[in-house]
Amino acid sequence: MGVTSGIVLYAVLWFMTFLVAIPIRLKTQGDVGNVVPGTHSSSPEVHNLKKKAWITTLVAAVLWAIIATIIITGTITVRDLDWRGLMPPVATPD
Repeated sequence: MGVTSGIVLYAVLWFMTFLVAIPIRLKTQGDVGNVVPGTHSSSPEVHNLKKKAWITTLVAAVLWAIIATIIITGTITVRDLDWRGLMPPVATPD
């Protein structure tokens, strides 16, 4: 795995983890009972985005380390995921 693909993998993992983390423990204005005029009751009252971004960074780093290790060591390859047998056989040097 090259440097660019490692960075792309981390970015994808970070954004996916962040989108999962955003709604966790979210308090809306409707839940608190303090709806600001001109906003929806489902608007966040307290979102804690900075804290969630730091947690996301740590979780994404751990996930990246696990996935990068699997890719670099070759524990799981593309051929392992070919359940229907569509890939041609591996050519062996004669």
